[in-house]
Amino acid sequence: MFASLLCIPRSLLQHHYLVRQLTWRDIAGRYRGSAAGLLWSFLTPLVMLAMYTLVFGVMFKTQWTAAAPDHSTVPANGHVSFALILFVGLILHSFLAECLSRAPGLILGNANLVKRVVFPLEILGWSTIGSALFHGAISFVALFAIYGLVQGAIPWTVVLLPIVVLPLVLLTLGLVWFLASFGVFLRDIGQVMPPVLTLMLFLSPILFPISAIPEALRGFLVLNPLTIPVEQARDLIIWGVLPNWLQLGVYSVVAAIVAAAGLYWFNRSRPAFADVM
Repeated sequence: MFASLLCIPRSLLQHHYLVRQLTWRDIAGRYRGSAAGLLWSFLTPLVMLAMYTLVFGVMFKTQWTAAAPDHSTVPANGHVSFALILFVGLILHSFLAECLSRAPGLILGNANLVKRVVFPLEILGWSTIGSALFHGAISFVALFAIYGLVQGAIPWTVVLLPIVVLPLVLLTLGLVWFLASFGVFLRDIGQVMPPVLTLMLFLSPILFPISAIPEALRGFLVLNPLTIPVEQARDLIIWGVLPNWLQLGVYSVVAAIVAAAGLYWFNRSRPAFADVM
């Protein structure tokens, strides 16, 4: 297991050129043939942000009643402010959902590579993560642009955002390796993932503050892999508060264990891929 943990960065560094090529092929292929091309990657989050503002802020008049951590500076109340708070969580959920929804068919969709002994199949997980990170980064740029226009300044704590996102990336990578392997043997996993991802959305503090949940049930929300990253990202971006380092450290350890276990299982099950396919 420990050896698998060391293999994660080694695999990325060793095959970084191939990972970049596969990631860019995935990104470019998604917009191939469209008139706007890659411009859609920037327009889509802006349209989503406008939609959330209209639906939740204007139509439903939803208010974020939770107080900011440590009574720090809170953005001005209003429709756009609520949409920004909501959008932070939705960006992270979209990243996780894109990776996990594609994972079960990752090996099945690249059957021609399975029988190539020299091809490192585990980098397909890296390319999936890279493509989702690209779209997540574009969404965060749109978020920062609107935040700067509305609030006038962006908290300096946003520079720590990669520290919060990295453990989520690591945990997602481990889950991708697990699902990619299981998807070869259990084809039904691909059908199960959409409702599971929807459930993860509604059972995380994305559409509501965690303070709205009874204290007796908040512990169950922490089991959702999105809960801690969403809360920590909001602390950095919206409230301008430093993350909870202890909580983030525990989450990072768990993420590393999941990633190592995912790679270990993937490598152990890889020899059987060709037989099943």
